[in-house]
Amino acid sequence: MADVVQYRLERMVDELDDLESRGIFTRREIAEIVKQRRKFEYRLKRPSPLKQDFIAYIDYETQLDALRRLRKKAATRELLRQGKKKTKTRKSVSDFAPVSRIMEIYRLAVMRYKGDVELWFRYLEFCRQRKNGRMKKVLAQVIRFHPKLPGVWIYAAAWEFDHNLNVAAARALMQSGLRMCPNSEDLWVEYLRMELTYLNKLKARKVALGEDKGTLVRDKKDADEKQWKEENKDLFMSLDDEDKENNDHVSDEESEKKLDLFSEHASGLLKTVYSGAIQALPSSFSLRKQFLEILESIEVADSEELRSEILRDMKRDFSADPEYWDWLARLEMSDASITGEKNEDAMHSRLQMAVQVYEEAIEAVPSATMFKLYINFLLDAIASERGEVEAFSLSDHASSYISDILKAYEKAETTGCLTEELACQCISFYTQLGRLEEAKKVAENLCSGKLLDSVQLWLLRVSVEIRCITKDSLSSSKADALSIFELFRTVLTKMSISEAESLWIMALKFFANQKKSFEKLIELSLKAVAKYGGSENGFSLSSAVVNFILQKDGLKHAREVYKRFLALPHPGLALYKNCIELESNLASLGNEDSLVNTRKLYEAALATYDQDTSLWKDYHSVETKLGTSETAAAIYWRARKSLKDSAVDFTSPDQL
Repeated sequence: MADVVQYRLERMVDELDDLESRGIFTRREIAEIVKQRRKFEYRLKRPSPLKQDFIAYIDYETQLDALRRLRKKAATRELLRQGKKKTKTRKSVSDFAPVSRIMEIYRLAVMRYKGDVELWFRYLEFCRQRKNGRMKKVLAQVIRFHPKLPGVWIYAAAWEFDHNLNVAAARALMQSGLRMCPNSEDLWVEYLRMELTYLNKLKARKVALGEDKGTLVRDKKDADEKQWKEENKDLFMSLDDEDKENNDHVSDEESEKKLDLFSEHASGLLKTVYSGAIQALPSSFSLRKQFLEILESIEVADSEELRSEILRDMKRDFSADPEYWDWLARLEMSDASITGEKNEDAMHSRLQMAVQVYEEAIEAVPSATMFKLYINFLLDAIASERGEVEAFSLSDHASSYISDILKAYEKAETTGCLTEELACQCISFYTQLGRLEEAKKVAENLCSGKLLDSVQLWLLRVSVEIRCITKDSLSSSKADALSIFELFRTVLTKMSISEAESLWIMALKFFANQKKSFEKLIELSLKAVAKYGGSENGFSLSSAVVNFILQKDGLKHAREVYKRFLALPHPGLALYKNCIELESNLASLGNEDSLVNTRKLYEAALATYDQDTSLWKDYHSVETKLGTSETAAAIYWRARKSLKDSAVDFTSPDQL
């Protein structure tokens, strides 16, 4: 290893001597360069060099070469400042060696990590930026190692097309890539773009020679100007004689024929590539969309026929896909922006056409996804017209959109496509409109149907009921409070604690200041914990109730309630930890009763959870801080005895 490294360093002597003789680096700096290179060379000669070793060496050499070039420019400016005549300096070995060295490191890296595509592309980019002659060879290597990677073929073809101006080679690479990766959307799209770009360049050359005019790229401004001139052609009547007018007419016809020639060629090209692409990827919806976008961005012969053909094929192949219908409807709106229809009536008519597409889609593909896409579209339309969804109210168009949304919700329910998400969205929509009574009726109806077990739906229903009660006054009557409690009782008794977490929190907050209802809620929570058991981790209903009572009624009442919960068969570790935290905080302030209660809670918890290491540690920590050394040691030895093999953390009492 040392011999190889020394040999490689000796090969750098001429370069380093040249750098010193030209005054770019000092001897001390060169010694540091040698030191760093020796370190990197030893890393690369290890039995298993890492990728990062190669990258670090490349980064170092790149930065060093950048510094060399800066100092060379500075030295040249200094010579000019001294009045010496500027002479063209011949490039020496120090100008070529850095690039050669970096290329060699890249070569070693990619040979070591042939499967690392990112490393290959870094290598290619370096070759491209430095305009190195090894680019073609590297491209051939990466294609050989990664023939199934579409990006490699696209990169190689782009280099041939843009850098070498070799269209034939670029076309051959693209076609080879399509044979190797026929299922790549990117390859098909980029191949079409390349061919159309080449055709446009040929047309641009004709324009530069004065043999043609215009481009294949569709320019809305030019189209509008042409349309205006045709509509006002009387303003552009020639003042010359009829012969010149006829000659101009003939020349215009010849120019149009040339234009048609390029447009027909582009049209035929698009048809050929499109047919090959859909044959290779018949189920790719995004590919069809990209072809349609390309068609709409260029001027080709029979563009309307081509567009109609693509749309027919899409409807034939994707009519069962909700995404297709959503795209088709939104295409109506994008067509309006392309054609420049900016007035309100035109946009509204376009939107009505989009709504018709959605209505057809709901008949063809009645699904929850389709209804969701339709409703979201209408919500976007309202938001764009009114600025904010909350300000629906007044526009005639907005009112019709709101009516369409409500009909869509009703139809989703009748067809059995109403999911939990759509149902919650429907109730929220009524609420945003300010129709609380209607929202209440809809929520009541939905909660008694197939969505009976939906927690989110019940949460919305309860919140709507509360808003209906409190909309006129901040407080509620006894009868209203009783009806809300019965509603809570209905849902809380049929759902597990973990499912109804948000409902329990809402109920505790709502009845916090209503003593009788809150006591009933505590009884209800005791029954729920007795039925489902307490929580080991996560949400603990009993802990939530204790914390509410502590904040509302104080410590004495909180102790009474948590003792009732602890008397249940399975109160849960989370409750024990919460009560221990409550009592230990008071004990740390000098409350002797709290220290006694803390020890009782720990003993009660360890009776069930004696294998919980953290519980033993916390107990020992409390005794260390608030108890005596004897009580702390006793807890330590009990923990060692109880945990046995699990007591890896209990090496000594001091480290507990």
